[in-house]
Amino acid sequence: MTGKIIKGIAGFYYVQVESGVYECKAKGAFRKEKIKPLVGDDVEIDVISEEEMTGNVINILPRKSELIRPAVANVDQALLIFATKSPEPNLNLLDRFLCMMEEQDLPIIICFNKDDLADEGFQQQMRDTYEPAGYRVIFTSAKEQAGIDAIKDILKGKTSTVAGPSGVGKSSIVNILTEGQVMETGEVSEKIGRGKHTTRHSELLYLGDDTYIMDTPGFSSLFVPKVDPVDLYRLFPEFIEPAENCRFTGCAHHKEPDCGVKAAVESGEIAASRYENYLQIYSEMVEQQNNKYR
Repeated sequence: MTGKIIKGIAGFYYVQVESGVYECKAKGAFRKEKIKPLVGDDVEIDVISEEEMTGNVINILPRKSELIRPAVANVDQALLIFATKSPEPNLNLLDRFLCMMEEQDLPIIICFNKDDLADEGFQQQMRDTYEPAGYRVIFTSAKEQAGIDAIKDILKGKTSTVAGPSGVGKSSIVNILTEGQVMETGEVSEKIGRGKHTTRHSELLYLGDDTYIMDTPGFSSLFVPKVDPVDLYRLFPEFIEPAENCRFTGCAHHKEPDCGVKAAVESGEIAASRYENYLQIYSEMVEQQNNKYR
């Protein structure tokens, strides 16, 4: 029998199959081979008890991807949720998260929730900022349940990680997306220990139709990419083509003359906020690198 690991805790792996969720242990051979099953892994299981829905994970099928933050396998995309207002969108934090996902080569959709509170022109401003980088930008209102169908279409048939800072309505959107499924499978929720008083671990929520989401805990504003500072621009996709016009090889796109990236900022091809955030992250990376060798 094959299924997907939706949660792992204290040596137990909870595997979603068509008929429900099996509580499984991993066979000892995995430990010997230093292979650890991950949430999101597609696995084969041997059933021990149909009645108690228990089994053993006997094989991990090949992974198509593996994220480090959060530790999860086979994720297809990231849905990043910020608010239009209350709280005001922190675009520096947004750009750091985009860098983190770019570093892991994961497609990203940006969702601005609380669209009912947005100032006139906000939608166009955000589209002008992020669509040139190749990101899809959508707008929702969990309060009015507007734009939820668009999210469902984006998620359908995929495994997605959903992330965002506190207060943006991420939990409200996740609750809307999962409500019907949780109601239908209350015993499953009880079996895997979900609830408001439960310590949250990495966990996939099954929405049906081979669709899973991972509600990721908040992420840090202190994130700095692991790449060499000179390669940071590659995590800003809209910088890559203009960078080919730089006069100097290894241009940091900061103080150098005849810089293609700076020219693209001046012409409006690259949003000023994206460039300012690039410079801040770049400076932090250089400082971190310098401190390392002191």
